[in-house]
Amino acid sequence: MTIKDLKQSEFNEYYGRYIDKLSNNITLVDGFKVGANNVLQFFQSIPSDKLNYKYAEGKWNVKEVFQHLIDTERIFMHRCFRIARHDETALAGYNQNIYIEPSNADNKSIESLIEEFKIVRQNSILLLQSLKQDDLEFIGNANNDAMSARAAAFTVIGHDIWHMGVIKELYL
Repeated sequence: MTIKDLKQSEFNEYYGRYIDKLSNNITLVDGFKVGANNVLQFFQSIPSDKLNYKYAEGKWNVKEVFQHLIDTERIFMHRCFRIARHDETALAGYNQNIYIEPSNADNKSIESLIEEFKIVRQNSILLLQSLKQDDLEFIGNANNDAMSARAAAFTVIGHDIWHMGVIKELYL
């Protein structure tokens, strides 16, 4: 199953900004594997003096953005998991801004963030490998809107690409 199989009706148009970042022939598992390598290479290449840089008052620093990618993957893969298990419970949205301060990302080393990312990503890949196509196509309710399990997962990959682009543009 590739991204080109994903239908517009499987996700809220807001998530299109992330999903549109993906090439048409990307599969979920390969996308997560390639994406992991891209994220790791990207964050490992950032000079240490830029890791706590904020381009404006009230914005996140680079480590906080990395933590945001990790936290968002956890949330969207939780959505993927529950929807793929045919859970029709309406899944709550989340306020990304309140997650940063208690994450303590400022005080984490880049090495610890990298390790955390690797473990979360491996968990995501194992989950995706365990799911059947029909279950990935199941549509549930996330943040008061229709979302398929596979749309939740594809969003993670595009979300990473989106934020790496923001870092390149505004932080480096």
